[in-house]
Amino acid sequence: MSVEHAPSPGEAPSAAELERRLRAEASGVHGWSNGPGDRYGEHEHSYRKVLYCVRGSIGFLLSDGKRIELRPGDRLVIPPGTRHGALVGPEGCTCIEGQG
Repeated sequence: MSVEHAPSPGEAPSAAELERRLRAEASGVHGWSNGPGDRYGEHEHSYRKVLYCVRGSIGFLLSDGKRIELRPGDRLVIPPGTRHGALVGPEGCTCIEGQG
């Protein structure tokens, strides 16, 4: 699993720029959003998931107890078969993702 954080919270690229970047490396690109405190139970994917946080925040919880926090402009790559869950931050979140 790898994460790349935006230079600083106020310097996140625009949603259009993040989508352009994602489309250059992934297929099946789509967006989604969740309200504050929403949860995703532990699960895994059969593909490499590439995700950008566009708005708000979301924390990914790995099966080994590690937690990865994403804010606008941050990029996360989840290898196939990696067990993880997620908890949406207090302001909700909007993300885009694809298979890369």
